[in-house]
Amino acid sequence: MDAAQQEATARARELQRSWYGEPLGALFRRLIDDLGLNQARLAAVLGLSAPMLSQLMSGQRAKIGNPAVVQRVQALQELAVQVADGTVSAAEATDRMDEIKKSQGGSVLTGTAQPTTGSGGPTVRRVVREIQSLLRSVAAAGDIIDAADSLAPAHPELAEFLRVYGAGRTADAVAHYESHQN
Repeated sequence: MDAAQQEATARARELQRSWYGEPLGALFRRLIDDLGLNQARLAAVLGLSAPMLSQLMSGQRAKIGNPAVVQRVQALQELAVQVADGTVSAAEATDRMDEIKKSQGGSVLTGTAQPTTGSGGPTVRRVVREIQSLLRSVAAAGDIIDAADSLAPAHPELAEFLRVYGAGRTADAVAHYESHQN
């Protein structure tokens, strides 16, 4: 790989970090490990071709163009958490992956069953991921930052919201969300 290709890959991974919270290679490898998949099965569940998955993982491509695929990624991340904490068995996970594979996307904010906290509400992380997904389906991170910069002089709180949820990391957005409750 020459210097220009290395620079392009590094730029793509940084865009992935801003859009998805981390480079897709790391995210997809974790899903593969946590759910006991191989790349071909992950590609099939997500609705991507194997070459497209490989390009996203390696940083040859930066963005997942199909919002339904982004939603499937989020659904698999949630499933991996449920498998890890024992609330979903391996057999149930296989069935859930088949359901995820068949899902066509739809609205980002859904009324479907979601992981809940002890109080019965959606988990903070789930709420934050839905906000991030909605913002990122509307505009790229750079455009969101530009909008935040434009809003900052008159509306600093809105600008902060856009930066944190539209272009920031999920962990930072969770901390922001929790700090603004009550």
